[in-house]
Amino acid sequence: MRILVVHQYYLGPGEPGGSRFNELARMWTRSGHHVTVIAGNLNYATGKPTVDGGRWVVRHEEEGVDVWRCHVPSTYNRGYAGRMWAFFGAALSASWAALRAPRPDVVIATSPPLTAAVPGFIAARWRWRPVPFVFEIRDLWPESAITTGVIGRGSAIARLLYALERFACTRADLVNVLTPAFGDDLKRRGLVSDDRLLFVPNGADVDAFTPAPRDNDVRRELGWGGRFVALYAGAHGRANALGQLLDAAEHLRHRADIVIATVGDGPERPMLEAEARRRNLTNVQFLGAVGKERMPAIVSAADVGLAVLQNNPTFRTVYPNKVFDYMACARPTILAIDGIARRLAC
Repeated sequence: MRILVVHQYYLGPGEPGGSRFNELARMWTRSGHHVTVIAGNLNYATGKPTVDGGRWVVRHEEEGVDVWRCHVPSTYNRGYAGRMWAFFGAALSASWAALRAPRPDVVIATSPPLTAAVPGFIAARWRWRPVPFVFEIRDLWPESAITTGVIGRGSAIARLLYALERFACTRADLVNVLTPAFGDDLKRRGLVSDDRLLFVPNGADVDAFTPAPRDNDVRRELGWGGRFVALYAGAHGRANALGQLLDAAEHLRHRADIVIATVGDGPERPMLEAEARRRNLTNVQFLGAVGKERMPAIVSAADVGLAVLQNNPTFRTVYPNKVFDYMACARPTILAIDGIARRLAC
């Protein structure tokens, strides 16, 4: 089968971030399928280009997968307005690639951003014989941006994004959701019926993330010694509300045997690091963005995993990706997220 995936955040080799479709693409390729991925040429965690060249579209092979890296405007790192402009610009270059990519048997477009639906729909429908179009929702957009205060509920951009969400969900042959609560929300709003709804959640690569002793090279390298380490792995954005970790560290500053460590990057990280320095929180470590291949050893070196988000209704519908990796490494999780995530269990 020829599978075409539209995923703006598809990781390049060694890049940090969510690797769901990297793992799926490798699995499909090993099973004999031909996989083409139309992706952005900018890592969402670091804001750096994935491949050099500066061209509109760069086509190359990554781990046996035919990857088309598409131009993402440099405004991506200039606030939310700049990021929205970058999303639509990336959709334009990805649509150009969709018109030229090999003809697929099925197209999968994954959101966010919602703009991935545009090149996905084009790839599935523009030829004389349409192919099935699967739209995946990894996060409820634009609702999550509205409830975190990033955009106004009645704003023009919110109305545009809601219209794009409706277009994608009603035109897709199947809609995949990563949590049951996403499906309930879509059905309540009349965007999808049960017969077009799939539930294929996130998970962990159990070949990489496995139970292992905590006393490993990472623990020695980072100087953790025999201290108790609470690890947060993931994005450092407004929605993640990582100020909670600094507050916890302040309460624990008298406990020299406890360390709070974070792995990842995002727009809030510089502010968080500055605030930790201002408070003289020597029990907090920011490790920065780390390639996925190093994450199993880092998670294994920790004693407990942390999962936090803003306390708002939208985030009660999510399964945090990081929890699956913690579970696969047999590490307990401190979950500061209400809602459906409470149902997760090994």
